[in-house]
Amino acid sequence: MLVLVCYDVANDDAAGARRLRRIAEACKDRGVRVQYSLFECRVGKREWVALRQRLLDEAELTKDSLRFYFLHADEETRCEHHGVRPPLDPTGPLIV
Repeated sequence: MLVLVCYDVANDDAAGARRLRRIAEACKDRGVRVQYSLFECRVGKREWVALRQRLLDEAELTKDSLRFYFLHADEETRCEHHGVRPPLDPTGPLIV
């Protein structure tokens, strides 16, 4: 499944900055950053359950927000991108 993960983390103190970093790291482990606080995550059901729980554990829900959008696989072909940082194709070859 394709899940868009969006977050807004209150990082006005050291704890917030740490939560922001940890949430971004969790998303990077399972997805591709397409905006500063937006990741496209192509995950199976089991991976999604683990990622979702990890994100919920890292966030302070009285200060931060998480939003998940579940898309069908064909939705990515309906996406338009304009400007810098074109999105990576996570299904294509990865050259390191």
